[in-house]
Amino acid sequence: MANDAEQLLQDALARIQRNARLRKGLALLLVFALLAVAGHFVYEILPRSYTLKITGGDLLSNRHYLARSLQGEAAANGVALQVIPVQGSQEALEQVNQGRLDLALIQGGLETTYPNVTHVATIAPELLHFLVQPGINDITELRGKRVNLGSKKGGTRVIAKQILEFSGLDDGVDYVESNISAEQLVSLPVKKMPEAIVITSFAPSDVADYLVKQRGYRLLEIPFPQSLALRLGWVANSEITAYMYNVKPAVPERNIKTVGVNLHLVAHKDVDPRAIFKVLESLMSPALEVRLRMKMDEARLTVPSGFPLAEGTKKYLERKKPLLSTDTLDRLKALFGLVLSVASTLLVVFRWFKGPAPESAKPAKDDAFFLGLINEVAGIEAQFEQLRSAGAPPLEAIEPLRQTLGRIKGDTLAKLGTASLDNPQLPQQLLHIIADLRNRLESPPHA
Repeated sequence: MANDAEQLLQDALARIQRNARLRKGLALLLVFALLAVAGHFVYEILPRSYTLKITGGDLLSNRHYLARSLQGEAAANGVALQVIPVQGSQEALEQVNQGRLDLALIQGGLETTYPNVTHVATIAPELLHFLVQPGINDITELRGKRVNLGSKKGGTRVIAKQILEFSGLDDGVDYVESNISAEQLVSLPVKKMPEAIVITSFAPSDVADYLVKQRGYRLLEIPFPQSLALRLGWVANSEITAYMYNVKPAVPERNIKTVGVNLHLVAHKDVDPRAIFKVLESLMSPALEVRLRMKMDEARLTVPSGFPLAEGTKKYLERKKPLLSTDTLDRLKALFGLVLSVASTLLVVFRWFKGPAPESAKPAKDDAFFLGLINEVAGIEAQFEQLRSAGAPPLEAIEPLRQTLGRIKGDTLAKLGTASLDNPQLPQQLLHIIADLRNRLESPPHA
């Protein structure tokens, strides 16, 4: 059954091969397919530029400054970043998830139920600043006070409420929440300022610096970050060093404990991985480190944010893999075998598309040549027998026959080395006939 199927396939291929028009059509399709594959590879290596929308939060945040700094560095890498202010990390996540933003700098500890968001990088921990008016020395003394937690869609509010709840303070019962933005705070009259303001920022923070020096706020220590870190995986035990915001009076007077929250860069899942790769090159560049005065640690890029890792981040992390690793060598061997197989297949396909060789192109057999010489020898023998029947032939009548026979022998020997024959015995038979007739011509019977 298998042999019958193979024979049917061979017959079908042979019929197609004999059809010149169909054969040329298939050849054109194959050429177009190869050109398409080659075009794809050329497209992949061509330099290209990207335009992406990114947010770093509100205008006065350190994230916005980071986004602006990244914008300048990424431009040299072929990525044009449009920095769009957004009120809070939660709103930023919603806009990335909806595709209205491509990238966003957000803080950790937020909901991760956004199916279209991917993790690009974890940059560094931001520090939670509890700024309070003079006379408040402990977090429990915020009872009955107005506490500003920033935007209702901000990540700072989520973290601060958990810390206040952990301290036994409930919103609307033990304190009054306000949601004044950083931009509004710097222009708010002193008498309308809240007793406590919570912001999340790298240290030093420009907003915290303004509030300490211009409005007299002090930094409140959060004494339990280690305990909170054990409960919440995204919290880190951090500190703000003494004299960070003022020397006289000292703010803070000593190193104080606070909560550190990782800053993440996230992206929409459909952002081109090559664009993500270039953004990461810009983020980890020495020039950006100098501008931000902050060391970028590549080992922290994959600190979890709760979102799946972006394809562009995977490509960036794989860039340092050794070119000739064992895995690469195995792949090269497999590729070499594949190339040989493909080359052999293409050779067979080329010959197939070339079509069968025309009958006239087939090498001619030389059997007819030797058969013609045998006929000539037979003619000489007939002449000789005719001369003999008339009596003893004179030498002058035999000599032309000898010369013709010598020529035939010479033609036979000249052709013998290059002849293509179906019957390889023909030359030997001809030489035997020539030798026999020559003996008879050399010694003819006399009358």
